[in-house]
Amino acid sequence: MPIRINTDLPAKKILEHENIFVMDYERSLRQDIRPLKIIIMNLMPTKQETELQLLRSLSNTPLQVDITFLKTETHNAQNESRTHMETFYTIFPEIKQQYFDGLLITGAPVETLDFEEVDYWPELVEIMEWSKTHVTSTFHICWAAQAGLYYHYGVRKELLDEKIFGIFEHRTIHRKTPLVRGFDDVFNAPHSRHSRIVREDVEKNPELTILADSEEAGPFIIIAKEGRQIFVTGHPEYDVMTLDGEYKRDLAKGMDNVPFPKRYYKDDKPELGPVKSWRCHANTLYTNWLNYYVYQMTTYDPLEIQNLK
Repeated sequence: MPIRINTDLPAKKILEHENIFVMDYERSLRQDIRPLKIIIMNLMPTKQETELQLLRSLSNTPLQVDITFLKTETHNAQNESRTHMETFYTIFPEIKQQYFDGLLITGAPVETLDFEEVDYWPELVEIMEWSKTHVTSTFHICWAAQAGLYYHYGVRKELLDEKIFGIFEHRTIHRKTPLVRGFDDVFNAPHSRHSRIVREDVEKNPELTILADSEEAGPFIIIAKEGRQIFVTGHPEYDVMTLDGEYKRDLAKGMDNVPFPKRYYKDDKPELGPVKSWRCHANTLYTNWLNYYVYQMTTYDPLEIQNLK
């Protein structure tokens, strides 16, 4: 898939080095097709790392994808340069009149707070409401999945005594649903969170369907409104070293009771490095989303997206 991004975005050189097809705006203008318009609301503190992870995840189909990065207007990024944010990110008032084929909302390190205590919660609520009429399909990741389920369906979250951290085994349910087409019966995925959704709230709501589940980590993939809204409670986009970085960061901070990442390091020995065991299913998940719930569902005229509601 040719990803269309700003020529100067730092991730571009890394992606090209990995033989991922990246197209700049000048070249894309010479193609007589309409690219899919995907907007990514990046709430993660490590902005550039998350950009790279998600761009890799969206690069596995022959579709041309036009990427826009969205930042919060009411909360300034603390771990990224102002120049990077001003150069490559936009704010909601600048795009609220536009229509997008897909929206990705990332996780955020605010799980221990009630949703209403998050300083940008009103802004996120406005964007989630806007997505109902201006986006064909919205993909919520980790905390954003909890936030979306809470806002749209009243699904509660609860804090955990022990962080869910590491690689967890999941089983595929409703195998004929296109979002999990090509999945094995059992597959792995990374999780890193201090809270979980209340399963009973999901199961009793007829609009929500659990497509993949884990005995330890809970519901993983949840779908609503025939794919207009998708909720993924883990981090399938994570690179092989991401959990390693989180673990060593917390150790360096001298935090008490730092959880050890389950089933992540070879023989549970950090010095042997991690074992990548989730990438194929992660790629399939994002490819299925783009193909079945964005490309095949969206309209050629973006203004008609509002009619899909």
